[in-house]
Amino acid sequence: MKIGNVPYRSVWVDQQDGWSVHIFDQTRLPWELDILRLTERDQVARAIVTMQVRGAPLIGAVAAYGLALALRADAGDAAMERDAALLAGTRPTAINLRWAIERMLARLRPLPAAERVAAAYDEAGWICDEDAAQNEAIGRHGLRLIQEIAARRGADGVVNILTHCNAGWIATVDWGTALAPIYMAHDAGLKVHVWVDETRPRNQGASLTAWELGSHGVPHTVVADNAGGHLMQHGMVDMVIVGTDRVTRSGDVANKIGTYLKALAAHDNDVPFWVALPSTTIDWRVQDGLAEIPIEERGGAEVTTITGRTADGRIETVQLTPPGSGAANPAFDVTPARLVTGLITERGCCDASQDGLAGLFPEQA
Repeated sequence: MKIGNVPYRSVWVDQQDGWSVHIFDQTRLPWELDILRLTERDQVARAIVTMQVRGAPLIGAVAAYGLALALRADAGDAAMERDAALLAGTRPTAINLRWAIERMLARLRPLPAAERVAAAYDEAGWICDEDAAQNEAIGRHGLRLIQEIAARRGADGVVNILTHCNAGWIATVDWGTALAPIYMAHDAGLKVHVWVDETRPRNQGASLTAWELGSHGVPHTVVADNAGGHLMQHGMVDMVIVGTDRVTRSGDVANKIGTYLKALAAHDNDVPFWVALPSTTIDWRVQDGLAEIPIEERGGAEVTTITGRTADGRIETVQLTPPGSGAANPAFDVTPARLVTGLITERGCCDASQDGLAGLFPEQA
């Protein structure tokens, strides 16, 4: 995608600068466009933990490059296994992270230490290229769903789409998952408008999704997290599209906290609720999302404080809650498959069910 007409991916390697890895510091968006240069494993791990880089597909890709950086320091068996385990443990809910590390190890373990660094960069590059291609395909399949609604709306109708959190190109290597169909619909000349949930407590919708859509020229409106049900009740939402950090083989969906409530409201108001994901986000080893998906519990300060830009341009963090008030901060929730209209993958759309996923991915089922 582009920023100021300059094409970017969300992660890239600078071969002229010691094969360093570059990412956008997402904690500085939308106020500043800072690019981080990563040269060692601990910098990558810190960037993932602190959410300088986030989004399930993207953290998998960045972690893969993190292992490549680690191997530059020590490519021996023991060090490689240690570094892989450290990177895999930085975020527990997003399955893409574990998938990427396991794929890297499958490529690297049979090789002698002297060949591992080059192979690691090569494999991480393939992971990035495949993610971009998968997300572009997701966009094409999801576009058809928007086109169907637009056809019913007529020439003057606007398709209103609600999304939660950020599942755009900044959360993947390129294109995004939930936002890819929206970008393609906009570029195809369809009239689309996006309701952007603020997505407390880290406000990924208000800061990242709104920034992305605005940069691309897509009409959008930021709303409080609790406004979605009201909008659906009054016929102001034609469909919901969200991303996900993990989908079970039965179709349960783990996504940013608050997604479950949107799914309940959509179900009650007969609004289609679609989840967009590359197949790398499917955890074929898990059946029951509520019982088996670990939910990351993040620090309470994310709830009790908020960061923004003051009138004079300073970036400040302020306290929201009274001194002494505790805060709980589960980062994700699980939406049962029964509330999901369907899944949009790189191979097409399917029911959120074991049979639906098996139909698209028989080699996995």
